[in-house]
Amino acid sequence: MTSTPARTWYALAWWLVLPFAALYLLWRSLRQPEYRSHWSERFLGRGERPAPGRPVIWVHAVSVGETRAAQPLIEALAAQYPSATFVLTHMTPTGRAVGAGVAAALAGRLVQRYLPYDFDLAVARFFAETHPGIGVILETEVWPSLLFGASVARVPMVLVNARLSERSLARARRWESLLGSAAQGFTRVAAQSEADRARIAQMYRGPVDVLGNLKFDLAPSPELIGQGRAIRAALGARPVWLLASSRDGEEALVLDAYASLRKQLGSDPILVVVPRHPQRFDDVARLIESRGLVCVRRSAGGFAATPASGAVLLGDSMGEMAMYYAAADLALIGGSLLPFGAQNLIEACAVGTPVVLGPSTFNFMQVATDAIAAGAALQVRDAAGAIRALDELSRDDARRAAMAEAARTFAAAHRGATQRTVELIRGVLEAAPLSGPAAD
Repeated sequence: MTSTPARTWYALAWWLVLPFAALYLLWRSLRQPEYRSHWSERFLGRGERPAPGRPVIWVHAVSVGETRAAQPLIEALAAQYPSATFVLTHMTPTGRAVGAGVAAALAGRLVQRYLPYDFDLAVARFFAETHPGIGVILETEVWPSLLFGASVARVPMVLVNARLSERSLARARRWESLLGSAAQGFTRVAAQSEADRARIAQMYRGPVDVLGNLKFDLAPSPELIGQGRAIRAALGARPVWLLASSRDGEEALVLDAYASLRKQLGSDPILVVVPRHPQRFDDVARLIESRGLVCVRRSAGGFAATPASGAVLLGDSMGEMAMYYAAADLALIGGSLLPFGAQNLIEACAVGTPVVLGPSTFNFMQVATDAIAAGAALQVRDAAGAIRALDELSRDDARRAAMAEAARTFAAAHRGATQRTVELIRGVLEAAPLSGPAAD
């Protein structure tokens, strides 16, 4: 991979951006203090090193969704290469927190770090400290300096579980001289779907394999499902509706639609709201109370009995989404009511919870389309339509049961991407075998 004028200007621009990156982290830390930690990893590329003398597989998973998708892949690679150690990088504290579970399961074989910001000195330090034999990037990350640094360090790079929406492709085309050149730094690319492959092929000149979505292979925790079933039993006979992984602005839409239509509903549902980001838990609690509703928080010991009519349950915990899905009769997927592109609906399907989607699904377009076609999900135009759909399904036991069965079948039918991805990575490593870095 050769340097280009566009990349040179990009590298220089990063020196101007760095002070603003620091200010951004400080601003984010007002709600999430974790953003004040590990700055040496972000700005200097300096952090915990893998054990010397052993081959290193580096996996980059930006945040929560990518880290969960990476877990079965890392576990499969750990079994395939028992002498290898792992470096797992993130960009967000929530992703790092989820990755801590992966690190605990591979104690002594995996270290976590933040991926450094994309300027040459930090990137070079990162490669010098970690000495990866291969880099595995999940989903959408194309960082020009990182890929250039990998080329200099002779680290083969693989983009897996890759997806590219029409919106992202349009943005990438505006910077094609930079991003198109950077994309050629990947040795292999594995897309989630044929539609993703076709879009990626407009930016990447090499072959693009279609291997499916790794997120289908992440089995929900039986323990969490059991806890969710127990909560569902404790909540009694009223329907339970879950607003899952909601984004800023969506809770207000749903609460207002719920209040407006409540007298017209044929059911008296229990509404459960689980915000996507933990720093918003308190804000959402205040929003619920500002509507004159009682907010019952999971962290305060709620969810143990049927709440009063009109009370809203707030799922203010991390790592328990499978439990919330198991406790719900129906799930409205957050990120789909406003133009965020929807959050992941695969986990809901795997648990067997019927799904309602709003109009915005570009992040999971193929999955959403396939789930709707399979009868596991339905799509509505707005929050009012979502409330009406949830109410209709709550009063139609046969249709709801059929959707639940279709959801489980849909999730099971799309598994297997992890093993196919391991085979692709093994092919890359056969051409460039893993070798361990020397001890300092």
